[in-house]
Amino acid sequence: MHSGRRIEELFKKGALEWQKDTCINFYESPNGEGTSKYTLKLVEKHVFNLCMQVGIAAHEIGHAIGMFHTQSRHDRDQYIMLDINSIKPDGLDQFDKEPPNRNENYGIPYDYGSIMHYGSRSFSYNKQRTMIPYDDRYVDTLGSPFISFYELLMMNIHYNCLDKCKSNPSAAKCYMGGFPHPRDCSKCICPGGYGGKLCNERPQGCGKILQATSTFQPLEDSVGYDHIQNTRDAKDEFLKCNYWIQAPQGRRIEVKFVSTDGVATDGCYYDGVEIKAQKDQRLTGYRYLR
Repeated sequence: MHSGRRIEELFKKGALEWQKDTCINFYESPNGEGTSKYTLKLVEKHVFNLCMQVGIAAHEIGHAIGMFHTQSRHDRDQYIMLDINSIKPDGLDQFDKEPPNRNENYGIPYDYGSIMHYGSRSFSYNKQRTMIPYDDRYVDTLGSPFISFYELLMMNIHYNCLDKCKSNPSAAKCYMGGFPHPRDCSKCICPGGYGGKLCNERPQGCGKILQATSTFQPLEDSVGYDHIQNTRDAKDEFLKCNYWIQAPQGRRIEVKFVSTDGVATDGCYYDGVEIKAQKDQRLTGYRYLR
């Protein structure tokens, strides 16, 4: 596909990722003027050099609608450690912190799985990690290709989208910290791993509900496109299988990885396994590709 058309296609897909779960609307200018032209140039500058991915387009559009990099939050030093010695000199400004008076996060916690977070080796000149999360189980999660639930919530708060359902007596009562969808108050926007109209069901699609037992039981699954041989063949759309593992109240669940096979990248950009074991289920889980 011609590169210009491909950039436009990615821009539209990236914009839709924000639009479909907020009240933000993107309109195509017939004469190519205005903010959309600037944003398209911004996306073109970065996507063109980064394998032309929808996640990169959504990241750059995130800047256009007001978001800073997650690692630039004023409270980032509580969550990540920077290895200044591994950062390219011309990339140091990418790790500048924003002052609190410029960085309103609306009480949203730091999410290692934010699409606005750089990968752990971003701007590295020696292939070492430039950012190390204090919770080292998140080290492979940094650099996510997905807009996180908390980023959607932040934008819905910032643009007053939540007000659309506040006065609606029939607005959905959401579970698991979800919130009524500003485009359809009868259903919820749910954290990852939860679905149904009220976030109290397993998402549709592959996967199933499993019962934990006192001994390990095997689980083997394959997700994706068998014919893809390298990252250049990757699809724009992601395929997800959701498994719920249940255990009696008061018991803990243990999961052991035997082996996985795929392309190892920051954020598990091409494939990976996410375990949601943290107390706040609205946060992105721990992602692995070993």
